Amino acid sequence: MQVAKALTIAGSDSGGGAGIQADLKTFQELDVYGMSAITAITAQNTLGVQGVHPLSIEAVVQQMRSIAEDLTPDALKTGMLFSSELIDAVAGEIQSTGWTNLVVDPVMVAKGGAPLLQEQAVDSLKRRLIPLANVITPNIPEAEVIVGFSIDTLEKRKDAAKAIYQMGAKNVVVKGGHGEGDEVTDLLFDGTEFHMLSSKRTDTKHTHGTGCTFAAAITAELAKGKTVVEAVGTAKSFIQAAIEDTLGIGSGHGPTNHWAYRKRGAK
Repeated sequence: MQVAKALTIAGSDSGGGAGIQADLKTFQELDVYGMSAITAITAQNTLGVQGVHPLSIEAVVQQMRSIAEDLTPDALKTGMLFSSELIDAVAGEIQSTGWTNLVVDPVMVAKGGAPLLQEQAVDSLKRRLIPLANVITPNIPEAEVIVGFSIDTLEKRKDAAKAIYQMGAKNVVVKGGHGEGDEVTDLLFDGTEFHMLSSKRTDTKHTHGTGCTFAAAITAELAKGKTVVEAVGTAKSFIQAAIEDTLGIGSGHGPTNHWAYRKRGAK
C-alpha cells in the first residue's frame, strides 16, 4: 500500500487549534501521513497569543533536511514563518530539495490580533515563497497586504487573485471569510478561469485555526494526487463541517472541529 505523505512547516499552537497541531489533525483525518518542521513555539489559548518564541533557522532547516533524506513528502505547506530570514531559508531548502507541490498559507495575524509575520518579511514572502507555490490561500486582509490595495468587492478580489498569480503562484485562493453577507465565497484562480466555492456563513466565534485547517486539507488532497480544483473543493467541505459542528470549548475564539468531516461521512 502506498501511503500519501504531507509536510507542514509552521508554528506550534499550545492551544491545539491552529498551526502544526491543526495541520497534523487535518492530515490524519484525510488519511495522509503527517510530518512537521516547527518554526516557532507559541504560548496561546482561545483568548489570544501570550508569547511567540521562534526557533533558530538552523533548527528549522535541519528538520526539513531530515525529512528530505528519508520521508519525501507528496505535498507540503507553509504556515507561520515570522521573519524574512526564515522565509529565505525555507524557500531555499524547498528549491534545493525539488519539492514542487507547495501550499502557502501566508499567516500574518492570529485570530486575536497578534502579529505572526514581521512587516519586513512581506517582501520576502512575495519575492521568494509565492513563486514556489502551487496554491496560495490568503484571506482578504492578507491579500490586501500582498497586493497593496483595498479589496471590498468581488471584482477587487479577482484583481487581487490575478496580481498574486502574476507574482508566480500557479493557483490563488482568495478566501471569503472576512467578507460580508449570508454566504462565504472562496475564489480560486488558476491563471485561466475563476472557480467560485460558496457556503452558508455560520454565526460563531469558534473559528480559530480555520486558515491553517483549510490549507492543510488542500495539502492532504494534493498529496493523494487530487487536482487543485478537487483539493480545494474537499477543503471547503472539510472546513465548513469543522465550523458548523462546533466543539464550543474555550472562553474566547475556540478551535474548529477537526473530526466533523469524517463523522459526517460515517453517518
